[in-house]
Amino acid sequence: MSEGVDTGNDEREREQFEAELLERREAALAHVVKFGDPVLKSKASPVTAFGPELRAEIERMAGIMRDGMGVGLAATQVGVLRRLLVFQASGDNEPTALINPEVEWLSEEASLAEEGCLSLPRVSVDVERPLHIRVRGRDGEGEAIEIEASGLEARVLQHEIDHLDGVLILDRTSRAQRKGALRALREGGSYSPSPEDHEPGDDGEHREPRTDA
Repeated sequence: MSEGVDTGNDEREREQFEAELLERREAALAHVVKFGDPVLKSKASPVTAFGPELRAEIERMAGIMRDGMGVGLAATQVGVLRRLLVFQASGDNEPTALINPEVEWLSEEASLAEEGCLSLPRVSVDVERPLHIRVRGRDGEGEAIEIEASGLEARVLQHEIDHLDGVLILDRTSRAQRKGALRALREGGSYSPSPEDHEPGDDGEHREPRTDA
């Protein structure tokens, strides 16, 4: 006689795991500055001091990003006006810190994708960005680094660098989508693009999956 499988126990464990993830996400997002705070429209200052305090801040931001289920986080999103960001475009990679980033090159080829933002809860809009980027800056130890990225990673880097310049996804979308997103933010609702909100000529080609950063 074969043993039965306790599917009920598996289901309870799955529900408990999902509840724990949600609790961690809510706790992490409590540290993220939300839309309406003037810091999100402020330009960050260059980092000039490298050492234990900076490394601790990088670890803190990486933890918030991970628990918040984001793929990137800029220092301005946690109320720190310094040119520092962390990103992890793939779950297989370790979080990477980039300090004082400077964009050296952007490709002419671009793609349209739906982007969310940890600072704009329950809102996403279409944003067109170059598909490839080359950026230079410093790592957590102050060493010079150069990053060449494509696709999702390139999009995340551009999203976070925008944050450091006080630019939000609302500034890079169409007027119709900006209007709908702002209404949702004012009313505490949600917004994502509907077909009628898409730009004329957008036939779905070169569209990427949604990004939350």
